[in-house]
Amino acid sequence: MNKTSCPYAADPYVIDPTGRDIHGEGALLRTRGRATQVELPGGVVVWAVTDYELVKELLTDSRVSRDTHQHWPAWASGELGDTWSLAMWVSDRNMITAYGAEHTRLRKLVAKAFTFRRTAALRPRIEEIAAELLDRIAGSHGGEPVDFRAEFCHPLPTQVISELLGIPAEIRPDLLRLIHAILQTTASLEDAKATERELYEVMGELLTAKRRQPGEDVTSGLISVRDDGGSGLTERELIDTILLMFTAGYETTVNLLDHAVHALLTHPDQLALLRDGTAGWEDLVDETLRLEAPFANLPMRYAIEDIDLGDMVIPKGDAMMIAFGAAGRDPGTHGETADAFDVTRPTRREHVAFGHGVHHCVGAPLARLEAAIALPAVFERFPAIRLAEPPERILPLESFISNGHRTLPVLLGPAAS
Repeated sequence: MNKTSCPYAADPYVIDPTGRDIHGEGALLRTRGRATQVELPGGVVVWAVTDYELVKELLTDSRVSRDTHQHWPAWASGELGDTWSLAMWVSDRNMITAYGAEHTRLRKLVAKAFTFRRTAALRPRIEEIAAELLDRIAGSHGGEPVDFRAEFCHPLPTQVISELLGIPAEIRPDLLRLIHAILQTTASLEDAKATERELYEVMGELLTAKRRQPGEDVTSGLISVRDDGGSGLTERELIDTILLMFTAGYETTVNLLDHAVHALLTHPDQLALLRDGTAGWEDLVDETLRLEAPFANLPMRYAIEDIDLGDMVIPKGDAMMIAFGAAGRDPGTHGETADAFDVTRPTRREHVAFGHGVHHCVGAPLARLEAAIALPAVFERFPAIRLAEPPERILPLESFISNGHRTLPVLLGPAAS
C-alpha cells in the first residue's frame, strides 16, 4: 500500500456519542488500521489510535503534544472554542495538556500529593470508608435491589479524593453533578457551555473559601504555592489542576470498581479463582483495567510535525484521540481471547489504562490501593451478592469517553458478620 496521510480521508468513521457499544466500535476501528480517521460530535475529524504498541509509542513520542493552544491549528483559529460541545475536553490548562518543560513544572506540583508514602498512609482511612459504606448498605435495603455503583463504587473514591484535596461537603454535590454533565458526550453545545460556566463559578467559590480558611489539604497547598508566586501557576492552571485531580481521582476509580464487580458477578468461575487463591485481587484489578479501560477514549493529542508510521503519515497539526479501550483488547497483544475476562491472563498487565510514559497517571497507585481494599471487602461482606437484572439490561454511561454503567443493580444476599 502506498504511504498516505489518510487512507480513509473521504470516509471518516462517525463515533457514536452515546457510547452504547464502545468495544464494538473499537473492534471496527481496528479493522481500518492502527490509526484511522473518525468524526467526533460537531463534525471534528481526528485520528483514532487503537493499536496497543502504537499507543505506547505515541504516548512517549516527543513529536506528540497535548497542548491544544500551541499545537492544534484548528483550535488556534478561535472557531471551535465557541462552537464545539467537547471544547472543555481540550481547552483546560493543567499538567495533562501541557507540553515539554511546562508539563514537567506542573506535574512536579501535583506529584507531591501522590508520593508512595502519602498514598500508603491513606490505607486505614480507605478501609474505614469502605467498611462504613458496606455497613450502611447492609442495614438499609431489607432484601431489595441496591444500585451498587451509586451506593458504593461512587461514594468511596469520591470521599477519598475529596478529603485529600479538601473539597468541602457542601460543594461536592454541585461539583459532581457538573462533572457528570461534562462526561456525557451527548450534551448539546448550549448545555455544554452552560455546564462549563457553572463549573468555573463553583471552582471560584472553592478557591475563595480555601483562601479564607485554608486547611491541611492539597488544594490549600496549591493555592499557597500559587499565591506566593513561586510556581508560576496562573489562576486558570490552578483551577484546572484541581479539577483534573478531582475528576481523575474519582471517575476512573468509580468505573474500575463498577466493572470489576460486574465482571465477577457475570463470571463466577473467575470469582472462584480469587477465593481459592489461584489469582490475587491485584490480578483482578489489572485484568479489569485491560478489558474495561475507565476512559475508553481520550481526546486530544496533536502532531507537532509529520509523524511517519511506515504505512501512513499523521500530518503536522492533526489531532489524535487515544482509544484506550480498543488498545486494551488488541489481539496483537492479547491473542484471540482478547475480549474475554481472565484474571490469570499472562498479558493482563499489558495495558495503558492509566496512560504511559511521562503522562502516566500520578494517581494510579491510589486508584489501585482503593480497588485492592474495596473489592475483597465487598465479596467478603456479601458472599452471595448477585446481579438483580440480566446483564443485557445494565446500560452503559452515555459517553464514548467515560466507560462505566449507569447503574449496577445487585441483590446482596445475607451479610457476613
